[in-house]
Amino acid sequence: MAKAVGYDVTVIDPRGAFATSARFSDVRLLEAWPDEALLAERPDERSAVVTLTHDPKLDDAALRVALDSKVFYIGSLGSRKTHKARLERLSADFGKNDTLLRICGPVGLAIGARTPAEIAISIMLR
Repeated sequence: MAKAVGYDVTVIDPRGAFATSARFSDVRLLEAWPDEALLAERPDERSAVVTLTHDPKLDDAALRVALDSKVFYIGSLGSRKTHKARLERLSADFGKNDTLLRICGPVGLAIGARTPAEIAISIMLR
């Protein structure tokens, strides 16, 4: 959906089984660790970062880089309970300040989204 509304989309995932051209035929794929790829990509104020894996070793690493950047949007998939735990983990690096408030979690608008398409719509509306 992001591509359909004009965004350049890059999917970053070190797990080749997930980041395949069969699943993501029309976007740029990077089979790399998210933190390393984001550092190399150098996201700026025209960039958004959305983490979707539910895996802290992937998502938290990407979030740390995003929080240290000027990206205009940071979102992370997961329940309120998952997001609370995420913030606790990240507070070790960023303290208990407004920096962590930049993360929209659970990602997207609260429209009761369940399917991937509904979640995508909720993110794009945010």
